[in-house]
Amino acid sequence: MSSPLRILMTPQAAAQTASGLPTALGERAHVLVNLGDDADVAFVSRDVTGLSTKHEVLPHTQAFHDAMRHAPSLRWVHAHSAGADRPVYGELRARGVEVTTSSGANAGVVVQTALAGVLMLARQFPQLLAAQHARTWSPLMGSGLPRDLAGQTAVVVGWGPIGQGLGALLAALGLRVVSVRGSEAPAAVPAHESVSYEQLHTVLPKADWLLLACPLSDRTRGLIDSAALAHMPAGARLVNVSRGEVIDEPALIDALRSGALAGAYLDVFAHEPLPADSPLWSLPNVIVTPHSAGHSDGNEARVAAIFLDNLRRWVRNQPLVNRVA
Repeated sequence: MSSPLRILMTPQAAAQTASGLPTALGERAHVLVNLGDDADVAFVSRDVTGLSTKHEVLPHTQAFHDAMRHAPSLRWVHAHSAGADRPVYGELRARGVEVTTSSGANAGVVVQTALAGVLMLARQFPQLLAAQHARTWSPLMGSGLPRDLAGQTAVVVGWGPIGQGLGALLAALGLRVVSVRGSEAPAAVPAHESVSYEQLHTVLPKADWLLLACPLSDRTRGLIDSAALAHMPAGARLVNVSRGEVIDEPALIDALRSGALAGAYLDVFAHEPLPADSPLWSLPNVIVTPHSAGHSDGNEARVAAIFLDNLRRWVRNQPLVNRVA
């Protein structure tokens, strides 16, 4: 008989998954272990991360990360996030631990937020909100009318659940969508045109909108540098809901200050929290949000469902979904 599967998770995560554990585990016995105990499996739920970022880790998050580092029998970790670029996941993978993510759980929410960023920039909301705060009646007729979105071109970097969802909505608004993808294989949801990350420069000259929804990897780190920004046409705008390190942030600030880039909606940054002295906070053509594009009250249930599905697969020796390669 197999020994009980030792699962490391918080009490909150245990409550979220309690009703589904029996079905996922089948006849396999299990025990929930505490920080400091050895574990076979760990579920890194949203409450573990809390307000920690990958750059500034708070004590309760550090304690959970250290518990995983010091669990010699750990073989699989499931993360609540869509990405696995926090240092602890790299360390665990280096010692042979499987890591899976919750990619797709918050995709619909991120798509809505990114689209809101597009619409706010397109309709010049930064300018209108500044006028509101100044109690100034400033109709757009006096400062240049916004361009129609229909007929513009959106280059979407990353063609996973977020990129595909965003591309579909942009196409419905009449934009021409170009996808920039990590794979050369045909996409399940095609765009008007598709190129690889390495061919991004060939489509940037027609990018009225550059929307970043890609994972952080060796291929995407620093992908949007000064040369890439210089390829974009005058009046172009940028939306980043991927990772801050995809962009050369000083080059982005220069392009926004000079007007080479007309505006940006940014939810992610090279260092998080965004330092108080960053120029991005006060640039008049920038909307800043604190890495919250994917936050929604329905995410926890969707993440728990992905974990339970993978747990079912794990105990049956079946391939895991959203496995980090």
